[in-house]
Amino acid sequence: MLRDWILVILVLAITVVGGLFAIPGNIAKKINLPVPEQFEKPFKLGLDLQGGTHLLYEADLSGIKKADWEESANGLRDVIERRVNLFGVQEPVVQTEQTSKGYRLIVELAGIDDPAEAIKEIGKTPFLEFREEMSDAEKKKILNMLPPEQIEETIKQVEKQTGKKVKKEDVVDYLPLYTPTELTGKYLKSAKVDFSENTFEPYISLEFNAEGAKLFRDLTKKNKGKTLAIYIDNQMISSPTVQEEISGGKAQITGQFTIEEAKELARNLSAGALPVPIKLISQQTVGPSLGKVSIEKSVNAGVIGFLLVILFMILFYRLSGIFASFSLLFYGVLILSLFKLIPVTLTLAGIAGFVLSLGMAVDANVLVFERLKEELKEKESFDLAINNAFSRAWTAVRDGNITTLITCLILFLVSSGFVQGFALVLGIGVLVSMFSAMIITKLYIKTFSNTKLGKLEKLWTR
Repeated sequence: MLRDWILVILVLAITVVGGLFAIPGNIAKKINLPVPEQFEKPFKLGLDLQGGTHLLYEADLSGIKKADWEESANGLRDVIERRVNLFGVQEPVVQTEQTSKGYRLIVELAGIDDPAEAIKEIGKTPFLEFREEMSDAEKKKILNMLPPEQIEETIKQVEKQTGKKVKKEDVVDYLPLYTPTELTGKYLKSAKVDFSENTFEPYISLEFNAEGAKLFRDLTKKNKGKTLAIYIDNQMISSPTVQEEISGGKAQITGQFTIEEAKELARNLSAGALPVPIKLISQQTVGPSLGKVSIEKSVNAGVIGFLLVILFMILFYRLSGIFASFSLLFYGVLILSLFKLIPVTLTLAGIAGFVLSLGMAVDANVLVFERLKEELKEKESFDLAINNAFSRAWTAVRDGNITTLITCLILFLVSSGFVQGFALVLGIGVLVSMFSAMIITKLYIKTFSNTKLGKLEKLWTR
């Protein structure tokens, strides 16, 4: 008995603390609720709620073997991700989607000011190029143009990295200054991961076409012992050292690569080498003001739905309904806290899933309470009737929720975007609702049934 009361107090304490954590910051300020600063973690909102642009591209893979489609699409995604990061967008989404005809690219940018410029930059075909080190004379010329503060900062960084004392005139040796060459991605036939027969370490095999082989031979001859940098869209992705003059159009990039690092580099090289143009087939832009209105309407819908469910439960099931309402409050606090902690990206569809799950959260309690009435009609003791009601209703509750979870899982795996978010939120809601309805509600009822309230049978059922 004492243990049950301790658990009830613990659940109530979790509900209060969780409520402070789960409540949105703007609402807390509006009602002057004292929320600790460390609890002010915002919800992660989707584009339709915070405003932004959703872009859908179709990749033209017609010039690529079908076996290489996935690698090419993943390489394209990496390149676009790098471009998007340059916009300074917070948590952009860049992902590929396989269709019956090939691959699509989904890009979501929240809060950008100029969608047209973003579309222009994203739509460019990746540009891969090889650059050679500048001569010492060119480096010294640039060094003399740098302000003293920048030179001192460079010296500090080099000394920190190498552990050696560096003089000003030696800084040029550490400056990664490269100049473009004629060798670009259009001369690269393939880039793939291979493994050393002796050490089994991964390396990247490159193969150039005939014209590229001549350019590469001249570059390696000229830069023997120096680094040759590889850039995609003006960003360096690798700078291998040239060991010897390489003719024949085939080369290897070796190093202390993990398999994943080698795959990523080969993928990026392939994306820059192969012409994978993308075509914008859909664009949706949501303004911040529209998103704000959507949030207000969604919050109102959630509050009204919550209050109506509580009213229904109290009117129909009296004291049992009150305990179910406390359990529903615990459910709401717990699931909103999970949305912040995981974090789940909330969209309009996701909020619809949450509001729907509010109603479903008391489904189990309705089954239990109807069963409780039948048990009490058989004149069983109140404690025995409660235990029988929960245990006999469990199979129906379990099976009903499992079928919903299976549907959510299928929707999550085969869909994307808003539908996927709806499935995720509903699935989490179903799992948490089973816990709150079958464990928390039972705890409340069993604890209070042993008080004087337990003897007033009319308070528990209609």
